Amino acid sequence: MIPPTSIQVVIPALNEEATIAGVVTELRRLGLTRIRVVDNGSADATVARAREAGAEVLIEPRRGYGQACWTGAAGLPPEVEWILFCDADGSDDPGDLAGFLAAAASGADFVLGDRRARPEARAVMTPVQNFGNALSVNLIRLGWGHRYRDLGPLRLVRRSLFDAIGMRDRGFGWTIEMQVRAVERGARIEERPVAYRRRQGGRSKISGTVKGSVQAGAIILSTLAALAWRRVAPVLRWAGVLVLLGALALWPFGAARPGNVPWLLAAAAVMGAGYVLTWGAARRRDEAAVPGVWFWGVAVAARLFLLPMEPGDDVWRYLWEGRVQLAGYSPFQHAPLAPELAGLRTPWWGLINHSDKTAIYPPLLQLGFRGLAAVAGDLVWAWKLVFIAADLAVCGLLAARLGRARALLFAWNPLVLYVTAGGAHFESLFLLALVLAWLAWERGWWRRAALALGVSIGVKWVSAPLLGWMVWRQRRRPGRALALLGCGVLPVGLALAWFRVEFGPLGALWPGEFVAKARGMDFLPWLVDLARRPAEVTNEWIPWLFLPLASAVLLAARRMLTALEAYFCVLLVCLPSVHPWYFVWLAPWAAATGNPGTRLLSLSGFVYFWIWVTLAKTGRWEQSVGERLLVWLPLVGGWAWGWRRPWARVDDDAKIEP
Repeated sequence: MIPPTSIQVVIPALNEEATIAGVVTELRRLGLTRIRVVDNGSADATVARAREAGAEVLIEPRRGYGQACWTGAAGLPPEVEWILFCDADGSDDPGDLAGFLAAAASGADFVLGDRRARPEARAVMTPVQNFGNALSVNLIRLGWGHRYRDLGPLRLVRRSLFDAIGMRDRGFGWTIEMQVRAVERGARIEERPVAYRRRQGGRSKISGTVKGSVQAGAIILSTLAALAWRRVAPVLRWAGVLVLLGALALWPFGAARPGNVPWLLAAAAVMGAGYVLTWGAARRRDEAAVPGVWFWGVAVAARLFLLPMEPGDDVWRYLWEGRVQLAGYSPFQHAPLAPELAGLRTPWWGLINHSDKTAIYPPLLQLGFRGLAAVAGDLVWAWKLVFIAADLAVCGLLAARLGRARALLFAWNPLVLYVTAGGAHFESLFLLALVLAWLAWERGWWRRAALALGVSIGVKWVSAPLLGWMVWRQRRRPGRALALLGCGVLPVGLALAWFRVEFGPLGALWPGEFVAKARGMDFLPWLVDLARRPAEVTNEWIPWLFLPLASAVLLAARRMLTALEAYFCVLLVCLPSVHPWYFVWLAPWAAATGNPGTRLLSLSGFVYFWIWVTLAKTGRWEQSVGERLLVWLPLVGGWAWGWRRPWARVDDDAKIEP
């Protein structure tokens, strides 16, 4: 057992004349004789009452909870091996100290009182205290990986650990700094349930007032931010700052208009510079350099900075098709220009693109539009928040599977940020379903994987061939293959059935004329047409190019990650009409493999926007040879290099797929 003479008690006090004598007396009854009360500028009889009770009193005129604690822990004699901090208001129950001493004797370096472990103690804490504690400990878990339960004031710390920590905070951030720094020092930490009483007299300086609670909360959060900042590797500090500055600079100029394009590209370049700085940490898988608070802080803040950006014109189509369904019409039967819909037109109706064409989005996504229209109405920012939430969910799944360092390649990706948070494209919903399918497949959850993939098909038709890959991989188990096929088509089938019951005949699910003729920023079709010089550019022959290439890569892929990455690369280079938001289809898989082609495409894809300058000057919607090559050669060259020299393997610890 630890001898009481090796423990120094430190009690910071400010105007606690009603309680301090009782606290000192209770501690002395337990055999603790080294008791320091640090008076922090009391205007009452606190000093006299503490001395009368037998405590050593130190005067610290510099205000601050941490300052008082630091003064009390200074100048200790060599025989002191432990420091016990407790409050002067009588809310701590010294009877719990036996458990503290037992934990310390068993090898713990840092023992804390957990007030939230007991319902009766939790009930004594104010709602502000409960919320603040829960928020703080969850932020510590997010940033440092240790699950605390409380920021209790009753704490016993080994003196050698206290000296090694080198406490800096002199205010209310003292407690949280100690807990974070103990984790960083690799201390053996133990929390013990403790009783917690209402203060025995006097008035609270923090939780008793709204102003004090707000100030304490701000101090705790700023302390966490400062601690996280110190922990971040210098290169990632700059990376995050550049991503945030680029996002701030981008939102006023994100709309694709000729006058905006130079500013848009300049802001994207700033974000891209920050993104490039993350590649080293991702390559090394340096988790220590990427605390969760910094990872999530930049990821969330950058998306919120882009929330006010003027969205792309696709969002007006989403709003319209949701509104149309709520009015009892099917977007597969009625184009926006349909005379039956004239009464539904809104002030923004003129912003809808291809208003003479019926819907091209699958029925499951259309039901999503309907639900969002019912809840969010015409509030574009609310639609954006849904897409951002899905985007952040992908970040979380990748961080959990791959680690934060590699997840940076998606979470701080400038094109991902622009597309979802700024442009209000629903690609994040598509990617979330695909990532869930991949993770479920890795774990051997075949049916869940097929269902998630079926949802992705219901959001974008283009992922349908991947269901064929799943079935092919299970071809030696016919029963499972059929079950996978059924699960994969189920989400789309249910959505189609809903539309059939709700609206009658489905109408055209895919406007053939538009698909047959549309071209834009294509690569392989463009190269082929350069060689064959057709009299009329058409798309009818492109499936005969795409299907063999896609089949080859899917049949060769043994793992779903490989199938996803290779398939979407082939799809992009074969598509006749490509937009920058399509490029994010590759982004999650690059976080897993580090493929340089995808990383470079996340930067070069912004060249696409120069087409608005060309359109304004020439009246033609076309890219020059140089612009196409600037976009596509980084992808193609990077992919060729990446397949030859892969630098990241993700499947070492994954379940082996059949």
